[in-house]
Amino acid sequence: MEKTEIIERVEALKEELAKGNGYGERVLLVAATKTQTAETINFAIEGGVDAVAENKPQEFRDKNEFLLPCPRHFIGHLQTNKIKYLIGKIDLYHSCDRDDLVNELAKQSLARGIVSDILLQINIGNEETKGGFSYESAKEVFTRVSQTAGLRVKGFMAMLPESDDEELLRTLTRKMRALFDWAKTQSADVEYLSMGMSGDYKLCVEEGSNVIRVGSTIFGARNYTV
Repeated sequence: MEKTEIIERVEALKEELAKGNGYGERVLLVAATKTQTAETINFAIEGGVDAVAENKPQEFRDKNEFLLPCPRHFIGHLQTNKIKYLIGKIDLYHSCDRDDLVNELAKQSLARGIVSDILLQINIGNEETKGGFSYESAKEVFTRVSQTAGLRVKGFMAMLPESDDEELLRTLTRKMRALFDWAKTQSADVEYLSMGMSGDYKLCVEEGSNVIRVGSTIFGARNYTV
């Protein structure tokens, strides 16, 4: 896709998001950059995205030095042995979905003398194919991880099920928003509810998401042959 089209798409999204979410909060536009070249990602950065986010540590490692200044996020499943590619370079980890990852990320952060900002991933649809802490355990997990040295819990991330049942999706997003609002009463660090991708971000923003992760809406359909 040409530079001008990517920039126009980013600007259109920013204009769409300018009025904020259903709670009047500013919505961060995170570009999901899986399979994109550094050049193409830089077009999105020039367009004004709030952050760029990779799904795979190796892709991040290979592209990072070629990217323009912009916050770096990580949104994919993260194996503990791949943290080494990311530690100290990621501004926000969206996908902290299990205890062993939380513990290893805390350990490596402490070893580097840094604090890593994270979101706790919640499996809001209770789907076997997706990772994340259960909604039922979320408050306990939040309370526990918030006390973990080396980490700063900034909120939650969730992926909605693929469903045509809009009422179901709105029910799930409202549950996540309620959890987020509760967490804000527990910690001043909490500020992000990351929920919504290219196919469902409009609904998520209406229901209170303040971070969306979009790829194809910015870059067009992915080319998985590269």
